[in-house]
Formats: sequence, structure tokens, C-alpha cells
Amino acid sequence: MRPRRLIGLILLALAAAAPAQAQFPSKPMRLIVPFGAGSANDIVARIVAPPLSEALGRPIVIENRAGAAGNIGAELAAKAPPDGHTLMVANIAHSVSATLYSKLGYDLVRDFAPVSLLAGGSFLLAVHPSVPARSQKELVALAKSRPGEINFATSGAGIILAAALFQNLTGTKMTTVQYKSTPDAIIALVSGEVSVGLPSTSAAVPHVRAGKMRGLGVTSSRRSHMAPEIPTVAEAGVPGYEASPWYGFVVPAGTPKEIVARLHAESVKALARPDVKQRFGTTDLALIGSTPEQFAAHIRSEIEKWGKIVKATGMRL
Repeated sequence: MRPRRLIGLILLALAAAAPAQAQFPSKPMRLIVPFGAGSANDIVARIVAPPLSEALGRPIVIENRAGAAGNIGAELAAKAPPDGHTLMVANIAHSVSATLYSKLGYDLVRDFAPVSLLAGGSFLLAVHPSVPARSQKELVALAKSRPGEINFATSGAGIILAAALFQNLTGTKMTTVQYKSTPDAIIALVSGEVSVGLPSTSAAVPHVRAGKMRGLGVTSSRRSHMAPEIPTVAEAGVPGYEASPWYGFVVPAGTPKEIVARLHAESVKALARPDVKQRFGTTDLALIGSTPEQFAAHIRSEIEKWGKIVKATGMRL
């Protein structure tokens, strides 16, 4: 084959492979948030979406698809066309659901391509002001004296298992009441409908400051800069306890690698913007910005970690 003809064929092949990347995005995009407005997932989405939209040159429409501990939104996202125009904010709940639920309509590893782990945070063990417990130790003593009588609000699968782990390690038994989203669980806790909850620290601290709930312990390995006076659950008397929620972008499996790479690059750039850092600074969330490969490893690690806890606690939904 003549060199000139060979070069022409190579150029044609490159031109054929280029359109998907060159034309992306070709239409408005959607960002599925599998929890309600006001949840930590929603906060992450609404901070990162505007600069990402600006960089990509297309509108990004946020869709809150709450329900089934985050699994309704995840199933919807998994079935979307793998063209990069649909993203989802995955979180700890999805890694927990992988083993907590006996049947799911999606597989977190098989059905999604990780883009970037965006941020990490914590839950806050909190009680209604009417509860006669001003510390975590007093709550444990109260729960032991009244087994099954204290209602514990949960929402996502991550919170469900974090609550189960707390009871398992403290030898307590409380009645779990599951809500559709964190905001719903917070409303129940603030109103006194339930006595105990584990909302995200970012969403809970304003209510603590307003005297509508009492914070007893932060579930991560570090104290929250939003409320440094509140000890971690481990510090307050439950050694080894740790449950750190995380939030990251994923897209449907099969999305072209070039598109995943662009979404990753623009997401990391968005996290580096001063205005984005400032907004995250008003929350409990710490910025991360991992590579797709690092996020994939994190997801596998979280599934393994929580799978062991599911087995140890005997929980199954």
C-alpha cells in the first residue's frame, strides 16, 4: 500500500473516532441526586454543577430522585444512555446497599464508570432536646434501660448501617424508623417524632446551633470544623467506631473513556475554584478530587468494608 494512501486511511480512522468526543456534550445534561433536596448529596451537586456546566458549555439539570435508601435514583442512572450526558452523585449508601439488600436493580461496580470522588464528610449522632441524655454515654445508658423503646431515624443505607453498627458496638437496641431522605429524617427529629438520628453533619449543625437538636458525636475519624466541640463517636466512648460518608460522580458503564476523562478533568478543575472551595468551607465536607481509578478502588474497598459489617450485624434488607 502506498504511504500516501496509508496516511489517508489513518486520518479517516481518526476522524471517525473523534466525533463522540468532539461533539460532547451535544445537549443539556442531567445530574441525578438519589436523595432529597437539602441532603449532603444535594449540597455537593448544587455546588459543583454550576462551574461544571460553565466549563462544558451546556446546562446541567439536577434531578432529585429520592427513595429506597438511594437505590431508586441509582437504578435510573444505571439505565441511562452511556453517552456522558447523565451523571449521578454516588455515595456511601450505594456501597452499603451492594450487600445490605438481597436484590437490587443495578450493580454499583458493573453498571457504573467512576469519574471522581469529590468529597467526604460525616454523620452526626444527635438527639431531640427532650431526650434526657446530654452525652453519648448517657444515651447508651438510657437505651440500655429502655430496650426497643427509643426511635432511631435513618434514611440512606449508609445511615441505616451506621446506626446498626452503633447499636451493635454499644450493646443497645433501638427501633429504626426509615425515612425517604435526610431532610425528612431531620424534620422528624426536630419535631420530636423520633428521639435519635444520624443526619449528615452539614445538614444537622444549623439545627444544633438553633437548639432544635443536641449533637453527641461525629461518626468520622476526625472532629468536624463546623462543630469542633463535639467529639467523635470513638472519642466519646465507642472505640473503633467510624462511618465516613463520601460523594462522587459516576456515569453509566460503557461511557467512552475520552468522555469520562473530560468529565473528570473538568470536575477536578471545578473543585479547585476559589468560589467552590469557599462554599464547601461552609459545610462539613472535605474536598478530594480523585482519579477515576482511585475512585474505583475506593468503591471496591467500601463494598468490602461494609459487607463485613453487614455480615457481623446480621442485617439484610
